Amino acid sequence: PRRDAGRTMRAVIQRVKSARCTVNGAVTGEIGVGLLVFVGVGIEDTERDIAKCAEKLAGLRVFEDENGKMSRSAADVGGGLLVISNFTLYGSVRHGRRPEFLTAARPEKAKPYYEALVKELEKTLPVACGVFGADMRIDACNDGPVTLFFDTAQL
Repeated sequence: PRRDAGRTMRAVIQRVKSARCTVNGAVTGEIGVGLLVFVGVGIEDTERDIAKCAEKLAGLRVFEDENGKMSRSAADVGGGLLVISNFTLYGSVRHGRRPEFLTAARPEKAKPYYEALVKELEKTLPVACGVFGADMRIDACNDGPVTLFFDTAQL
């Protein structure tokens, strides 16, 4: 049975020519060609969601081949991932004007899940990261632009 889509791991993916994360002026992660991935952990996520998210990200074919078709993955083009934790993916503006984050996992759950996702992705791709819970600055040169969203309930 499908769970509430608001309570599963979420990802916003942008195809980039380059991307960089800085915290207090220091670069914490940087990639050339690849995917900039914002990840949010939901309150009901399980280890299964980590595996599903990692598998989808590692195999996502959004890079063009010689015929202009999106048929290549980041690995196929020698790219990497810049993975950024982002609880605001769970912001609900259903009521009022200020978002509420009731379905986002608390940091004590979200941080180990985020770290486990990064470890899983590192098995197949070069991965750079932000700093969990930090005030980060993200600079990206979007390619296309190509921007996708999924939550693990859809997979």
